Amino acid sequence: MPVVLDTCAWLWLCAAPEKLSRAARDAIDRARPGAGLAVSVFSTWEIAKLVQKGKLELALPCREWLAAAMRADGITMHPVSPEVCLESTELPGAFRGDPADQIIVATARLLSAPVVTADRKIRSYRHVQSVW
Repeated sequence: MPVVLDTCAWLWLCAAPEKLSRAARDAIDRARPGAGLAVSVFSTWEIAKLVQKGKLELALPCREWLAAAMRADGITMHPVSPEVCLESTELPGAFRGDPADQIIVATARLLSAPVVTADRKIRSYRHVQSVW
């Protein structure tokens, strides 16, 4: 079963796997065969913005780091399609705030996959499964 990695989970998987919880690592290990680790293309923007603002330092220049992270074992990049955009604006319940989180949750809902995330807001949202 695939899982969707939120931006932090993807970043930690590639740069600091010790920051992932045991349950997150187990879910990733189960999903990795067959490219079952879904990442929204929007996460590349989010990481690049963090680097641009000086809030994140990577071991390589941002473009190189992202290119390597997108090729990591099991990773499949998912586009921000018209369906994802629409789903992100029609999420049931009261899920508001960060557009990146809305895109990631919408991607997970359309893939019928849980989100690997440490984000409490996503984890408490009852309309998507999460792992942490």
